[in-house]
Amino acid sequence: MYLWNTTRRLNAWSDQCRLRYGGRIQKVSVNAGFSCPNRDGTVGFGGCTFCNNEGFSPSYCKPSTSITRQIDMGLSFLRKRYPRTSMFVAYFQAYTNTHAPLEQLKSLYGEALSHPDISGIVIGTRPDAVDEDILGYIASLSHETSYVKVEYGLESCYDDTLHRINRGHSFADSRRALEMTADKGIAVGGHLLFGLPGESRERMLDQVHLINQLPLNSIKFHQLQIVSGTAMAQQYREHPEAFELFSLDDYLSFMVRFIGHLRPDIMVERISGEVPLPYNEGISWGRIRADQVMVRLEELLAKGNTWQGKYYEAG
Repeated sequence: MYLWNTTRRLNAWSDQCRLRYGGRIQKVSVNAGFSCPNRDGTVGFGGCTFCNNEGFSPSYCKPSTSITRQIDMGLSFLRKRYPRTSMFVAYFQAYTNTHAPLEQLKSLYGEALSHPDISGIVIGTRPDAVDEDILGYIASLSHETSYVKVEYGLESCYDDTLHRINRGHSFADSRRALEMTADKGIAVGGHLLFGLPGESRERMLDQVHLINQLPLNSIKFHQLQIVSGTAMAQQYREHPEAFELFSLDDYLSFMVRFIGHLRPDIMVERISGEVPLPYNEGISWGRIRADQVMVRLEELLAKGNTWQGKYYEAG
């Protein structure tokens, strides 16, 4: 059951957190030193062509630092920035955070959850890196802690795109993993990336109908950014004509359309990504922050009298 903040035109994850938990939930990122199946040879090498985690990870997130120490450093910063936070959860963010033997996962997750100021866990992973045993253990954590969620990098609903960016899994794998996770009673999040090579604006928009069929509780949207140190950055330098990167205004117009078709019970956690300017080799939106992009989007939704799910048709 969900209740919208009726002053807004989308089902914001932050609003749902305040309704359910009485305040803001803030994630404390940790880097536990995982790799990825498409980096270490399990399914391939090289990793996703767009990925350089250094461009997105807080400076304190170093696998050489213990999880407890990373949490302590993260909390010292986040408490100052978000003084009204009511709950902190550990966010296993970098790379594939279920890509290890179960006993190792139990030790790593257990260390985070044993921190006295951590009330839950969010686990970022890939659709091809979970199984019944791992999900069964994660489900058991929900009986011991306040907040448990698994976030999957979907990136695209199209197999040709997934192959092009070296994901190493299919959309069928994504659907299967999300259904397995939801069947365990675990909250399910997803990430979708707009602007990948080979996808027209209309093809990107058509994904909303596939996303609506998935058992997602929440979703994060990101615009493609060309991050230095990646295979995609090299591709962009060699063939910039192959990329149709979003300007801020174009992206906002696109998101108005996408949100209008999005299933209304899916919580929107974010609608854009941020990479530090020194890492950005593509179109820059300047220093505008994700929360400011959200404000701009909601202004456009109001201007066009549009809201999340306005054009959604069940079934």
